This record gives sequence, structure tokens and C-alpha cells, in this order.
Amino acid sequence: MPSNRVIRVAQADDGVAAQTLRAGIAQIQRDLGVSPDFPPEVEAAAAAAAQRPRLPDLDRTDLPFVTIDPPTSMDLDQAMHLARNGDGYTVHYAIADLAAFITPGDAIDVEAHRRGESLYGADSLIPLHPAVLSEGAASLLPGEIRPALLWTIELDETGEAISTHVERARVRSTAKLDYAGVQQQLDAGTAPEMLQLLREIGRLRQQVEAKRGGVNLTLPDQEIEVTGDEWRLAYRSQLPVEEWNAQISLLTGFGAADLMVYARVGILRTLPPPDPRDVQHLHRTARALGIDWPAEMLYPDFIRTLDPTDPRHAAMTVACTRLLRGSGYAAFDGELPALTEHAALASEYAHVTAPLRRLVDRYAAEVCVALCADQPVPDWVHQALATLPEEMRASGHRSSSYEHAVVDLVEAGVLAKRVGQTFQGVIVEVDEKTGTRGSVTIQDPAVEAPVVGAQPLPLGTDVTVTLASADVATRTVAFELG
Repeated sequence: MPSNRVIRVAQADDGVAAQTLRAGIAQIQRDLGVSPDFPPEVEAAAAAAAQRPRLPDLDRTDLPFVTIDPPTSMDLDQAMHLARNGDGYTVHYAIADLAAFITPGDAIDVEAHRRGESLYGADSLIPLHPAVLSEGAASLLPGEIRPALLWTIELDETGEAISTHVERARVRSTAKLDYAGVQQQLDAGTAPEMLQLLREIGRLRQQVEAKRGGVNLTLPDQEIEVTGDEWRLAYRSQLPVEEWNAQISLLTGFGAADLMVYARVGILRTLPPPDPRDVQHLHRTARALGIDWPAEMLYPDFIRTLDPTDPRHAAMTVACTRLLRGSGYAAFDGELPALTEHAALASEYAHVTAPLRRLVDRYAAEVCVALCADQPVPDWVHQALATLPEEMRASGHRSSSYEHAVVDLVEAGVLAKRVGQTFQGVIVEVDEKTGTRGSVTIQDPAVEAPVVGAQPLPLGTDVTVTLASADVATRTVAFELG
């Protein structure tokens, strides 16, 4: 379940704003010590591996897989084929098999462990693997035979999973589709049967999710336009097909977790129950954005009421990421950990569907392949389990820092020309030590930023604040309450 808050560039020229944005991102990369470039030995190893993938014997190129991603994406982890099976359904989900290219301990593997995951923000990309693999030989590009981990999941007529199996296979995607195009076909009634099944299964899985008490907190992208010396920021509406597509990935993660928990070996994505103080904070944020949240409504039910086409609701969804605090990974090899569940999903869950972009997926999937083949889990996987949670914690912190820095840069750019103007907002957080420092959420543009008052800040109260500063160079924004 992705938690990234990604800003994408919707429009840009070579004007002052675009140059400032690019310079700001370059500075963020220097500050965090990250780079899109790989050491020469890693690039050389990747180029050699791309020429000699270890292709499995099983040939499933008979299945007409398709990928559905943003139109510019080239790192294609997942391809799907959906079919009816009596009253139920068969989901075939092909996932890029990095183990067909990477040997444990080689230069690519060592660098992937150092990076942990890909970093995204405002069209900048710090990839986990060299492009010759992630956007080339390992990517499930159309018309190309690729090594894959083929998940086969049987569903009943309600969308509940009956069985899960994964094995290595050769696959071939027949089409690289994008979300907008698929949604357009579905809305027009011209979509082929498999895409209609994606809608059908996706809706069933959403019903299963609601019944379970879970919620998939899929974040809206923010789109920035930088033309001339102007910065404009807006939320991009999530399309229904994106939610249905995410349900297939979640379904696979649930199946993987079931396999590993039953065998008492693997690595899970975990999240403790939310802190009541965080839920209270979100109630205040909802008020700031003018969104009704009845006191008796549980937060998963509230999140399901949010309309992704409404910019205020999109901002609220972003704010709800504070409920993901404490998420982590729990590895086990014999005894189950104390916490196995992902509280937001109300289920045990594992990351296995994005190995091109996230290190842990390669290991969790390898466990599942061995279990389904009734083979021992490889020693190199066993050896990595103890350190993977800390590696992913560190890379997650780095990813969060990168994304937040890009968001701060963009918000400072958007507000830079409005210093001295007043805005309507609500105080959503107060520093308990001082009482005069805290955070304010404003509606237009929908941002949360620090605020200082001469008197104690009135928590949860409607206020008028003045923008005191917005500095692109330091990526800071500050408001004052008179």
C-alpha cells in the first residue's frame, strides 16, 4: 500500500520558476546525499545482467497480460490478466522478477541494499536499480518476454480469496495502458472484457475491505505548473480505475502474508492502531477544510466518504497519513512477531508487488515462491531477514524526507508572492510547552504550515492568519496570528 505523497510536474517551461524548481530539487538531493547516478561498477553489472536473464522453464506467454500505469512510467512492476472462473474469478498477476538478474552479494544487490527504495518528487527520480534493468530488461514492457513471478489467486463470487499460488514463469505483456485511457474506455462502454472485470473485481474487493474494517489510504498526487515566474499547485483527481488497480496489488499482498504467517517465516508490513491524539488532530483538520466528520464515525468510514475530485478532500486524504505513523516491517523466522497486522488494512499484509522500486518485495516474494514449491527458503533470504526491517526503516525515512522537502519547496514557491496577505484557516496543533507556536491549515491553497501568535493559539478555532514568510531557498513557510 503506497504511502507516498508525490508532486508531479503538469506543465513547465524554461522560465524562472522552472529553473528555481530544478535548482531546488538538486539542492535537496545534495542535502540528503542521494543521486540518480550509479557507481560505474553497478551500471556495468546491470548492463551485463540485462543481457543474460535467468529465464524460467514455465511459459505463460499464452496469457495476454496488460500493464496499467501513468503514461510516462517505464519501470513496470506489474501486469495482470483477469478471467471469470464459474461464479468466481481467476486473477493472474505477473510481477517483475529481479532475482532473474541479481545475484546475492553482487554490485547491483549491494547498491540496492544501500538505497532501499526509489525516491520520487516533481518528476525527479532516484531509482533503486539502474535504468537498464528497471526501465529495460526487467520491466514488463509490451511485446517483450520477461521473467516474472506469476501469482494466481482464485476468488469466489463475492471477491473473497479462496487460494493463492506463486511460481516463476515467462510472460509477455500485450499492451501498456494508462489510467486515463482505461477509465475513458470503461466510461464509454468500449472497454474489453478484462478491463470490465477489473472494475467488477475492484468494486467487490472494496466491499470486502469495508466489511473487514480496513481502508486503503491512496494519496492523491499534487500537480505543479511552473511557467514563467508563476507557480501553481493543484491536486490531481484520482480515477476510480486507480483504486481498482490498487485492490489487485493489495489482494496479492494479503495472499503473500497468509503464506508466510502460516509457514512462520517471512516479512510483513505492519502498522499499530492509531494514536487517539492523531485522530483528534484530523478532526480539527477536517473542520479547517470545511469537511463534516461526525464524532461517532470511525476514521476508516470517514476516509471512504472523501471525494477525490474535491481538492479539499484530496488535502484531507494527505493529512490522514499521520495515521500511518509507526508503520514498519516485522521479519520472523520461527516465531511470529508481537505485531503482525496492518491496522489501516485490518489484516496481515506484505509488500511483494513493486520489486523494481522497493527492496523488501524481492525477499518477501522469494519466501512465497519457495513455500508454494514446497522448497526450503534460500539461505540468502534467511540471512537478510534480520536486517531488512532496519534497512527499510532507514530508506523509508530517507524517502519521507525527500518527499517532504519537495513539498516544502513547492509550497514555498506557490506562496512566495503572497507574503503579507491574509488567509482563513484553523489552528490544528499547538506546542504544549509554549502555547504560542503550532500549525495552521488554510484552505486556499490547501497547506499546513507553522504559525506563531502573540497570545496562546486557540486550538481548533477559525482564525485569520498573515503569511509572514515564504522562502524558496530554505523551503520554509510561516504564518502569524495577530
